[in-house]
Amino acid sequence: MPMLLVLDGNSLLHRAYHAGVFEGMTAPDGSPVWALRGLIGYLARAAAHVQPDAVIVGFDCPVSSARRTQFPGYKAHRPDKPGDLTAQLAAAPALLTDAGVCTVVPPAYEADDVLASGAALARAAGWESVLMTSDRDAFALIDETTTVLRVRNGGFDEAVLVDHEALPALYGVRPSQYRDFAALRGDPSDNLPGVRRFGATTAKKLLTAFGSVEAAWEATADALREAVGDLAATHFTAAAARETVTRNRTLMTMRTDLELPPLTGARLPLNYMTMRQALRARGINLGPSLWALVGGAPPLPSAPGEPPADEMPELRPWVFRGGMTARRDPTPGQLALF
Repeated sequence: MPMLLVLDGNSLLHRAYHAGVFEGMTAPDGSPVWALRGLIGYLARAAAHVQPDAVIVGFDCPVSSARRTQFPGYKAHRPDKPGDLTAQLAAAPALLTDAGVCTVVPPAYEADDVLASGAALARAAGWESVLMTSDRDAFALIDETTTVLRVRNGGFDEAVLVDHEALPALYGVRPSQYRDFAALRGDPSDNLPGVRRFGATTAKKLLTAFGSVEAAWEATADALREAVGDLAATHFTAAAARETVTRNRTLMTMRTDLELPPLTGARLPLNYMTMRQALRARGINLGPSLWALVGGAPPLPSAPGEPPADEMPELRPWVFRGGMTARRDPTPGQLALF
């Protein structure tokens, strides 16, 4: 089955910026490019590991936010970004477009919405999809054809590939329950408080007992108390809890109907010279490591028994932990760490 790889450009560029692996690297005009190089590295590594047939990279709209219009407190607590981060976020879509990568910046919406719409586009075409992000909200998008490649602290070495059978092992909830789980728990990074007395453990208990928030609201007081305890049950049945859950679910729901380019416009391979020239113009000199994006072959080992020569050694390793060596190797539910 063909595969679409969709990247959350904002999330991964932030990761690359704060990792500081290439910190201080600049373009010929003196502008910072180390986070851009890290983002390209994430893209190249993911393509090498999952071997997609098409790639889309999404970015948040920098001009307006439909969610902030709906709820002015949404992400309002976040401090201003450093100037060198803002500059690289602004430069990233044009750089990727110049390199031939299908890039989407949806008016008023976010990279998360590109992930959701990309997964829907792939599903409708009979494709699989892998969604690469550091944001846990994408777990709500997992199904039989959609997998999340979550990048955590430590970069690729700590990334985890999560499918519909693996998510319950991580969080104790099914993908179809994850939005309720997140709405109950809240998301401090987006300035969305959860229901009082509900952290991850209590939210999991409630959903395990009742299956959904609606079913829990219809349950008896005794059943609620038995499932989550007296205090949590009291807060859950208050009017404020319903308002909190409704608001959070609304803001956490990702758009699946954004207008995206057709899959034919996102197909690999990309043109090697176009990609390399676009990167070089920004002071990013990569070649063999782009092989999976441009239809090449993996670099050969430097010597027998040694790993291939690597232009991005800081983003190692090449081999999956857990025995995964190709995109279809894992057994269902296996967590493939690399």
